[in-house]
Amino acid sequence: MSYLLANFSGLETFFAFCAIIGGVFTLIRLILQFLGGDAEGGDMDGELDIDTDGSDSDLGFKILSLQSLSSFLLMFGLVGLAMSRQSGFAALPAVICATLAGFASVWLIAKLFSLFNQLQSSGTLPNSAARGATGSVYLTIPADGQGRVSIRVRDRLREYDAVSSNGEEIPTGASIEVVDVRDEVMVVSKLS
Repeated sequence: MSYLLANFSGLETFFAFCAIIGGVFTLIRLILQFLGGDAEGGDMDGELDIDTDGSDSDLGFKILSLQSLSSFLLMFGLVGLAMSRQSGFAALPAVICATLAGFASVWLIAKLFSLFNQLQSSGTLPNSAARGATGSVYLTIPADGQGRVSIRVRDRLREYDAVSSNGEEIPTGASIEVVDVRDEVMVVSKLS
């Protein structure tokens, strides 16, 4: 290692160390993700209960993460070393280019993760989507109580608690239609 760095100036050595440190942290994070390690944070249990998820932090703390720091150092070091060593730039232009490249990589990664987060969905089906759906009674709906119905909503068969819309008993197996949704309970009417 010292032989490799022997031909480097002080600034080039600094760039090389930044690239190595950023690369090591990026590699460790990548290996942990492939092995199923918790690379996103979570609750660290121990003497202190520290929330490392950062879901309630502001943008400044989300940008200052280990991931963004390692990508900044990696790009800062690589671009700085390339500008200084290969292109022959002076110290100040090399540092400026390296800094811009580091910030560009942090911005690009933040933008990519923002786009990835937009692809996520909760997967929950809102109960209001059941309004107008048809199905059948799974457990008899008594005149003054709740029963259970099976309803197909957005190509998914679901079971819900249900009450009769007009207060009459609806027997098991009867065809029904959802006329209203009250909290978690479907208000249904019997189809003829």
